Amino acid sequence: MKIRWKTLLIKTSIWLATEILLSFIGMDNLADYSEFVFEQNALVHLS
Repeated sequence: MKIRWKTLLIKTSIWLATEILLSFIGMDNLADYSEFVFEQNALVHLS
């Protein structure tokens, strides 16, 4: 399995920056809730 380090680093950096920004402005809970909702929809489609 070959890991694309550059892509992994970029995606991780974007995710981390987004989490820090949302936490700073107080909207991290909203983002976590939207991830929960979308995950529930994905699980329904898989069933």
